[in-house]
Amino acid sequence: IALILFIGWLWVPTTLLSAFGADIRSQAREFSWAWNQWTGLDQPYIGFFSFVPMDIYPTAHYIWPSNPTYLTDQHNIVLTVLYGAVLSVSRYFTDSNDVGFVVLSSAQFLFAAFCCAATANRFFNLPWLPRRAGIDFTHPERGPMALVMIDFAHPERGYASPGFAARACAGNGRLPEGASGWFSRLVIILFFLCCPLAVFSTISLTKSPLFAFSFVWAFGVWYELFRTWRGKGDKVVRLRRRSLIALILACVVMLASAKYAWYIIVLQLILALLSDHRRWKAYVVALLLPVIVLHGGVVMLTRTGAIISGDPIESHGVQLQQIARIAKRNPGSIPQSAREEIAPIFNLDQMADAYQPQDADPVKSSGIQSKKVSYRWRSVTQEDMARFNSAWWQIVKADPVTAIDALLAKCFGYFNPMDQPYVSMDYYVNSDYVTDQTTWIKYWCSEWRQSIAEGAKQFGEIPVLGWVAHGNLYVMMTLLIGAAEVVLRRWRTLVMHLPLLLLMGVMITAPANNFERHMLPVAFVFGFVVLTFWRESQRARRNADIR
Repeated sequence: IALILFIGWLWVPTTLLSAFGADIRSQAREFSWAWNQWTGLDQPYIGFFSFVPMDIYPTAHYIWPSNPTYLTDQHNIVLTVLYGAVLSVSRYFTDSNDVGFVVLSSAQFLFAAFCCAATANRFFNLPWLPRRAGIDFTHPERGPMALVMIDFAHPERGYASPGFAARACAGNGRLPEGASGWFSRLVIILFFLCCPLAVFSTISLTKSPLFAFSFVWAFGVWYELFRTWRGKGDKVVRLRRRSLIALILACVVMLASAKYAWYIIVLQLILALLSDHRRWKAYVVALLLPVIVLHGGVVMLTRTGAIISGDPIESHGVQLQQIARIAKRNPGSIPQSAREEIAPIFNLDQMADAYQPQDADPVKSSGIQSKKVSYRWRSVTQEDMARFNSAWWQIVKADPVTAIDALLAKCFGYFNPMDQPYVSMDYYVNSDYVTDQTTWIKYWCSEWRQSIAEGAKQFGEIPVLGWVAHGNLYVMMTLLIGAAEVVLRRWRTLVMHLPLLLLMGVMITAPANNFERHMLPVAFVFGFVVLTFWRESQRARRNADIR
């Protein structure tokens, strides 16, 4: 499987080289400024003309430590240091970031192929099952074997009389009944090889693809745990050592790539302890320890002033959009008390002027271009922020209809396959940061890069057929499968899939509507979710026939 993915994807890193947007350039800038500071080169940290990385997002000055630092946790400090260090080495030897971009994208490409192959192997081949005489568990589509009649004179007819041969049978419920045949394998592999979501993500240097591929890796181990669950009267099946190590490493990469990963992992830990408490040691080692070490380490670095934490305003995108929409559409409804409470935090007039229904970034003054100071990040205090929720609630109560409209306008695209992406994955392939602001990457197969990005975009715009190229189709289908699992009372299967629901909550709270990179984890595991649902349905049907 890994070889198929490697060969099928090989054209991506060799012809497109790398894909990225503004985030990695900001990360490189943070690291290089911090490095200069460590080596004794004076730089403006604050002043009338200074514009440091912490002002781009921006990060409120009350969060800044007393001792100056340029490193922030805005895009995860681990990735910032890793990307920044690789790009610094690239500049040292080549006077350009380009070699660093290619090295990072190539490494992510290999990681993606490994993660997808490992998970596909777990779903297709059920490798945790023991090899027994006469049964090949690496081909679960054949199922457990039984003796049936066969006509040796006409092998093209398959199993018939006379004679006997081994043939798949139903099994006892713990064997790989109804396992994946050639069709499911083909469809899932083709998705990874052909869907622009997966193809472009292999080399896109943003945090979401890296998180998505590590989530896929963990999802495969989660399935192994699900299939090896045993009831009270049965002997506990311990998780294989290689799978335990895989789950630990997958959690580490998830925590290193996305700040919200620790919410996902903690939810998985709670669900696992409730549903499979007899294997609690495996869950504590694989899920809890990485959270304590990585997330706890970042918290400690923040409290000691070594790095600057991300601004909490980033998680208030829905509230900001509601306030801004009401300020723009119905400013007279805002109570005077709410105006007074929010004035030290936001300029309501600027919020109304900067409001865009699909993106909260302009409202919170994120970015460099045409920066409108609606968020008073330079002067706001922690005491001011404590009154934010009170002001928001008063404003929403004054005009709940407009507030609901703001929420729907901000997130409806994640659940509507007919809505085109606000930012699709082809953006990173052909962004200005790649085509204009690189040294030599922009000349490498430039026409091919343009045609690939435009071709993917045009295919995605085809009605109905183009839906398969966008993440919101897989989000909606996953929701429907989850609803079916609730109706069918498949609670244990639902436990395995609940983290996907939490990821949809992350989409809703994300700054922008229909931002395709936030849907990657759901899209990547969708084929495996369908396969699991089909297997469970086959098993339920056989059990019904037996009864």
